[in-house]
Amino acid sequence: MKVKLIDRQPATIAYFRRLGPYGESISEFWQNTYKPWAVMNKLGGDHARYGISYDDPSITAAHQCRYDACAEVAPDFVATGGALKSIIPGGRYAMLSFKGSAKNVGDAWNALLRDWLPSSGLQLDARPCFEYYPKGAAYDAQTGVFECEICIPVVPL
Repeated sequence: MKVKLIDRQPATIAYFRRLGPYGESISEFWQNTYKPWAVMNKLGGDHARYGISYDDPSITAAHQCRYDACAEVAPDFVATGGALKSIIPGGRYAMLSFKGSAKNVGDAWNALLRDWLPSSGLQLDARPCFEYYPKGAAYDAQTGVFECEICIPVVPL
């Protein structure tokens, strides 16, 4: 597993929150909620996006898992249409590149959090974990295959 330690700058985001199980239904949320709003606000593929998962589904009831579909926006962006606005904090993150579908992204998260992290000499802090989709990130609508960077906030033990 090729994990890189990176330093990220804070990012202003506009987002929609979803409560429910992680997995394939997240793709529907992106397509049915986020995408129409992004098109209307001219935030297409030329904007970085984030998927923020707040809960560990092994200890949180599936219907209570929180997920935000986000667009990186300018600090003066005015959120409309039910979108909210926030900042993803900067700092040190462990990053794992991922290419696959919603069916196997959970395995990548588990490999990073349960296999790599315990032997890394690092620990999570209170910042959110997220999937980062850079400008122009690949997504195949027919196969559901996408590319992203899985990022977890880390600090020394």
